[in-house]
Amino acid sequence: MKRTYPFIFLLLLLSAAALTGCGKGAGQAQLQEGKVNVVTSFYPLYDFAGKIGGDHANVINLVPAGVEPHDWSPKSNDIRLMTKAEMLVYQGAGFEGWVDDFLQSLPKDSKVKVVETSKSVELMKDQEEAHSGSEEHGHEGVDPHAWLSPANAKKMAGAIKDGFIQADPAHKADYEANFAELSKKFDALDASYRDSLSKVPRKEIVVSHDAFGYLCRDYGLTQKAIMGLSPDAEPTSQDMRMVNAFIKESGVKYIFFEELVSDKTAKTLAKDAGIQTLVLNPLEGLTEEEVKAGKDYFGVMETNLQNLLKALQ
Repeated sequence: MKRTYPFIFLLLLLSAAALTGCGKGAGQAQLQEGKVNVVTSFYPLYDFAGKIGGDHANVINLVPAGVEPHDWSPKSNDIRLMTKAEMLVYQGAGFEGWVDDFLQSLPKDSKVKVVETSKSVELMKDQEEAHSGSEEHGHEGVDPHAWLSPANAKKMAGAIKDGFIQADPAHKADYEANFAELSKKFDALDASYRDSLSKVPRKEIVVSHDAFGYLCRDYGLTQKAIMGLSPDAEPTSQDMRMVNAFIKESGVKYIFFEELVSDKTAKTLAKDAGIQTLVLNPLEGLTEEEVKAGKDYFGVMETNLQNLLKALQ
């Protein structure tokens, strides 16, 4: 992940005062008076914040549909939105490579309520880093993909709810009620995964990048990743040999790929091994088609479950 230095963010802050709506990212999104303006760093946090904030919130997602967040960095309008919003919600744990420098660039008297959702969960160590010495986008050897565990996602949503209450205590009861309804959906999703995956005969999956550790931990699965924590990393010849060996030993029938990055490597491996491919969405963002279809976190996670059940029969 390329590093952007704090003084560059300071320059962007100055230019953002004069320029609005330029560049990509949040595009033409605008702050709204009379609402709690919330800027989120990627899709799941946007979805959770919108469901909790309800009519009281104006939630803006920085990364546009169809864009992989690992490849994204904020433009001047994004900087302006984050600087002037009431809340900034981000994952942390090294997932957003730009966020530390942005936070350092904020004025000392900034009133932005910052919510780092990964602090609400117990993070797993990055096993791939221990083996390869790779830095990638994990922070201090941890895996940031905690939202793929419904139980973790519920805790992260709880942190967002607390942020809303601190930013807008007058509507505390509404935020708590909305979170209570959302919690029921997380619990139902967790129960569905737990019940369904406890009955499958296979427990091994091959995935395009090492994003599913929390999901596998919760439901007794084992993942073998072609790449490490970053989906745009290039696998080495040793990585490919290890994955091929895993496919032969485990007898898996599918390789999972994701839609926001190239599926070339996954499809090449599948062809060589004589097996098929399926989508397993790490929910780092939605495609434009998924947005048009009205998909949300729960819809994508349900599709993931159905594809897992197909692959693990």
